[in-house]
Amino acid sequence: MQIYKRPRRLRYNSRIRDMVRETRINVDSLMYPVFVVHGRNIRQEIKAMPGVCRFSIDELLKELREVVDLGIPSIMVFGIPDRKDDLASEAYDQNGIVQQAVKAIKDSYPQLVVTTDVCLCEYTASGHCGLVKDGRIVNDPSVELIAKTALSHAVAGADVVAPSDMMDSRVGAIRRLLDDSGYEHIPIMAYSAKYASAYYGPFREAADSAPKFGDRSSYQMDPANGREALREIALDIEEGADIVMVKPAMAYLDVIAKAREAFNCPIAAYNVSGEYAMVKAAALNGWIDEKAAVMEMITAIRRAGADIIITYFAKDVARWLTTL
Repeated sequence: MQIYKRPRRLRYNSRIRDMVRETRINVDSLMYPVFVVHGRNIRQEIKAMPGVCRFSIDELLKELREVVDLGIPSIMVFGIPDRKDDLASEAYDQNGIVQQAVKAIKDSYPQLVVTTDVCLCEYTASGHCGLVKDGRIVNDPSVELIAKTALSHAVAGADVVAPSDMMDSRVGAIRRLLDDSGYEHIPIMAYSAKYASAYYGPFREAADSAPKFGDRSSYQMDPANGREALREIALDIEEGADIVMVKPAMAYLDVIAKAREAFNCPIAAYNVSGEYAMVKAAALNGWIDEKAAVMEMITAIRRAGADIIITYFAKDVARWLTTL
C-alpha cells in the first residue's frame, strides 16, 4: 500500500524540525520574580523552592548582575516587610522595602524593566489581600490603599505596576490615580484571572503571606470557572489594563488559550511556585529530566498564547537557550 501523506517527513532530522517549529521560546518573553527583605548580607534560600532566595537589597543587586548578563529583560519585585499591621502601612510607605529596592535597582540597572507586585497580603496582619472588617475582606477601602501602593511604586521608579489582589475595580482606581499624579506613562499589568489555587503554597512561605484565617476564595477565582476569567479580563481591559495575566499557568492553559483568542492585548502567564517546586522535587529525586521538563512546560505556556512568562526558571531557561 502506497502512503502519500507522511507527516514524519518534517521530523526526519533536527534541522528540519527546527525549520518548521511553530512555537519558539526567546529570552525577551521571560520575567524573573525576586523576593526582597530589609537588612544586609541576606541571601536565604527558600526551603520549598530550591535555588530561590530572599535577598536583602545589596545581595539582590548582585543577583541581578547575572539576570542582566543573561539578557532577561524584566523582573517582578515582591517585598517582605519588617512589620505588619491592620492597614498594611508599609505597602504604600515611600520608604518601604519595595520602594527602596526599586530605587536601588533602577540606579544600578536602568535597562531592567522593573515590575512591582501590588498587593497588601505581605503587609497586613491578617495575611489577606485586602482590609478586614467584621471578619470579611472589604473591597472599596482596600482598593484605595492598593491604588496608593501602586502610585508609591511608580514614584520610586517602577516601570510597570501589577495589582494581584483581585479586588473589584482596582485597575480603574490605579489608572486614575497614576494619571492624575503625572504617571500616565506607567503600564498596568493586571492579575486579571488569578485563581484560588493550591499551587501557591511555596510562595506563601517565601513571602510570609499565608492568611491567618479562612482562605482567599471570596476574591480569587474558583478553579472550576473558565468563562468567568474572560469576564474578569474584559473588565480589567475596560478599566485601563495594558497587560492581563492568567495565574497559575500550567493548570490553566485552556484559559490562556481562550484569552488569546478573545483579546488583542499582551497576555502574561505566571508559572507559579508550586509548579516550580514540583518539577524541582522530581528532578532532585532523579524522576525526570529537569531541563527537558522545564522547556516543555515553558513551550506549552507560550503555545497556549502567553506573550510574557513569569517564572522562577527564567535564569535556567535563558542559559539553556544559549546552548540550543
